Amino acid sequence: MHGHEVDENGNLIHDMRGMPGLQGRNAEPHESEELAIMFNKFNTLSRTVENLPNGIRTLTTSSDREVMDALVSHVVGMIGRVEAKDDPQIFIQSPTLDIFFERSEKIETTIDVTDEGIVVVQTTDDPELIEAMHIHAAEVSDMAARGMQAVHEQMMGRMH
Repeated sequence: MHGHEVDENGNLIHDMRGMPGLQGRNAEPHESEELAIMFNKFNTLSRTVENLPNGIRTLTTSSDREVMDALVSHVVGMIGRVEAKDDPQIFIQSPTLDIFFERSEKIETTIDVTDEGIVVVQTTDDPELIEAMHIHAAEVSDMAARGMQAVHEQMMGRMH
């Protein structure tokens, strides 16, 4: 299997440098590189999510400076892309993001990089967007906790 190896427990191991799933039809190479850094070192990430009645509040941090830098760049870049309706179409991207790009004008976002980590608050009056925010925040938390295994399971769930 190209880009895959199996560890002693039978789990798939990825060569992130060659992973085509981290690329996109409209993504820049540095964006794919940021994803690779975060997936390669996902075990350094820590994340909390507060589901708000009108959105989410997340705090994400990493014990690794390189991962933290990639995380901040990724978050700021993706929120900028959402605001511009400029979908990177990353191959492993969750379809949950589609509504963000479609209705970006209805999302209020604040980003605060603190000593604690990166805090993102997103709110809206749109009930479908609120639901998508809650779902996407849970998906991202799962990826931060379990890396590519979470992505595989999310993608397999969409196929069935």
